[in-house]
Amino acid sequence: MPGMRAPPSWGSLTVMGRELQMKKLVGAVFAMSLAVSGVAAAEEPAKTEAAKTEAAPAKEEAPAKKPQADAVKAVWDFYMKGKGGGVVLADAKACNKVGKEGDTKFECTEEIGPEGVKAGTNILIWQAYLIPQGDTVDDITLQVKQGDTVRETKDISVKGDYWRTRTWTGVRIPKAGDWTIVLSRGNETLKSLNVKATK
Repeated sequence: MPGMRAPPSWGSLTVMGRELQMKKLVGAVFAMSLAVSGVAAAEEPAKTEAAKTEAAPAKEEAPAKKPQADAVKAVWDFYMKGKGGGVVLADAKACNKVGKEGDTKFECTEEIGPEGVKAGTNILIWQAYLIPQGDTVDDITLQVKQGDTVRETKDISVKGDYWRTRTWTGVRIPKAGDWTIVLSRGNETLKSLNVKATK
């Protein structure tokens, strides 16, 4: 009949059906992405001021001084060829928190200051070692002492998988007073840390 279009063939119906399904799928994905972004936006204001402060970028420090070539070579030689030659404890800190992500991952993000902690607090003894590549050192000891009395002892094992191996050990400061955390290997004291606990 003049002015009327021929009915679509089965093939064109199939194509049209697929196009409709695709449009519905795209629309669903778009709606889902809006919902997700809406949830994220809704959660943002719920963060506490403390959390926002904690997430603030750390104050920039001055660049570290460039080391002498001999010092760099000595570190390279020990890491690549020093298997069986021991371990170097480069740094250790008494901390409240260790970073879990980003630039501060595996770093001590809240070091315990001279004011100390409350008695009964669990703290973290953060450590950074240099161990020869492929080596394992499993005879490091951590002792929690009050005066000359050892209150707790823990064994530490580290591997030379990275040129800077970081680990941390949890200990409890049970009562008020002055405490000493001693990291040692055999008769060698690697590091001593002082922690004050208040009532």
